[in-house]
Amino acid sequence: MSGTTQRSPEQIRRDIEEHRRELGDAVSRLRVEVQRATDWRSQVVAHQQQVLIGAAVAGFLIGGGIAGVSRLFRRK
Repeated sequence: MSGTTQRSPEQIRRDIEEHRRELGDAVSRLRVEVQRATDWRSQVVAHQQQVLIGAAVAGFLIGGGIAGVSRLFRRK
């Protein structure tokens, strides 16, 4: 193994602890990002106008579908 740097067991332990801390920080940041992305209440508040328009369109389509089906049954 000539030409390679040998690390002491203490250096290896420090590197492992540093990587463990970095991994813990990354997991914490990821957890916050996932919570923020999946918080549907804040998404509704942030996009209130789009949600209301979508609900109105859905209601119109569902109402029209029910009215259309009821007309089909009345014809027979």
